[in-house]
Formats: sequence, structure tokens, C-alpha cells
Amino acid sequence: MLGSPFEITAVANDTIKSNEYIDLAVAEVKRIENLISDWIPTTQISEINRNAGIKPVKVDTEVFELVERAIKISQITDGAFDISYASMDKIWKFDGSMKVMPTEEAIKKSVVKIGYRNIIINKKEQTIFLKLEGMKLGLGGIGQGYIADKVKDLLVSKGCISGIVNVSGDINAWGKQPDGKPWNVGIVNPLNKNKVFATFPLEDSAVETSGSYEKYVIFNGIRYSHIIDPRTGYPATGVVSVSVFAKQTEIADALATGIFVLGVEVGLDLVNQLKGIECIIVDDKGKIHSSKGIDIKKYN
Repeated sequence: MLGSPFEITAVANDTIKSNEYIDLAVAEVKRIENLISDWIPTTQISEINRNAGIKPVKVDTEVFELVERAIKISQITDGAFDISYASMDKIWKFDGSMKVMPTEEAIKKSVVKIGYRNIIINKKEQTIFLKLEGMKLGLGGIGQGYIADKVKDLLVSKGCISGIVNVSGDINAWGKQPDGKPWNVGIVNPLNKNKVFATFPLEDSAVETSGSYEKYVIFNGIRYSHIIDPRTGYPATGVVSVSVFAKQTEIADALATGIFVLGVEVGLDLVNQLKGIECIIVDDKGKIHSSKGIDIKKYN
């Protein structure tokens, strides 16, 4: 679903009830996917994209508010996270086929249609308008987290007291395991995958990890990740993995991408200013950095 692996764990007194919860979860994913996917032609996001540079499109409150929150995250990450990234020309290839680096001119040109400031939202009319022709929204960097949160909220409202939603590494857990212990999440160092360097209890909270350890290219000794800075068109460098802990998966999802692009110092500085958010960054030398609220030694 969503072109990604999707796992749901529901704790209940019997299999019948837990299967009911899982069916509800699957239906909720499909419902949201049919609102916000940019590759299903009938969604409201696809409609906005088709009308880029032409006219505003009226959308459901749910879609409007999600885009509004995405713009707020663009503002706090100074555009390192940007849902108009979907307008980017795909000039970088991470499948082994790219033998030379794209030219500076091609890189600059690839991002001319990107810019969250050109997403015009009208709260009163509940419309979204993309100013530039050829501009596109893609909610991949926030939508999976949003879906994880919505599935959790739905299941809790139906009486599911414990479970986990995992949308491609966007994890939201609530309640306790059947044996009464908290759910735990292990964080691995991507440069030494066999070793979990820290295990954290997830108690009614979420974590999201963004990594470039599987998709990257190396030119002139520099490792370029598949996560591209929407402001410059250049892939992010210096970081191989970012894990963000938050109450909601949506914010963890969007911030993980933004922090990856911002890099270790700026990323940590941002997180240390945000209440209720923590993060762990692994740099390209394998060194582990964490925000002020996390004492890695405690969780080893």
C-alpha cells in the first residue's frame, strides 16, 4: 500500500477482534490514499497538480489541513522539507546507471518549479493553488506518517487498547505488549547493520527513520544520498540516517527528511528548540549524534 511495506499489529482478546481491527486499518489506509496520493489520478492532490498555474482547487478539510501543516514544517526547516519537491526533474539516478554527475546547470534547472511559498492556500474557500505551471505536490514525506496516526486514532476509538502501525519505517505504537511490557524499537547504525546500538521503549509515541544507506552514489569521494535538498537540487551529504521521536508520526516523518537535508549541526540545533521532539543522527563516518533529551548510554 502507498507503494511501501505496511504492517499493522493489533492486540485484542481474540483473533476475530484483532482481525476486525486490521480490516479497519486497511480500509483507512485505502481511504486516505485515495485522497492524497499523487499517482492515483482521481485524488484531490492529483487534481491540484493538474490545475497548477491554472486555478485553485477546493479540497476536503482533511487534505487542506494536512497541506497547511506541511507548509508550517517547510517554514521551520527553512524549505529543507517541501511537499512541492514532486516538481523536481529526476536527474539523479540511484540504481547504478549514473556514471557521471549531472551538470551544475541541469541541477539548478531541476528545482526551478519547487518552492512551498508558491503553494497558495485559502482557508476561507478551502482551496489550494500551485502558482507555477508544472508544479506538483507529493505528500510522500508526510503522508505515510499522517496515515499511521490516523490508523492509530481510528483503532483506539474502536476500543483497540494496544498496537503498532508501521508504514515503511514510520512507526506509531500505543498501549503495552500482551505481557505488559512496553513496545521497544531498536535503532541500528546503518554502517554496521548487525548491531542495534540503542533500544527505546515506545509508549504512546512515534518514531521515523530516514536513511540513505541503501540508495546513494559516490563522486569524487563524496557520498550523495537519494534524499535531495529541494532548495538546491543537490543530494544531502554527511548523514546516513536520522531517527526522529515525537508524539505523532506525521511530524516525525516530515522532520526526519528536513533534518537529513539540514545536516548534523543545523538539524540538532532545530530539534533542540522543538518541544517534545528528539532525534538521533548517524553521520557518514558512522558517528552517532543525539539531541539534548536523549542519553544514548542509558539505552544501550
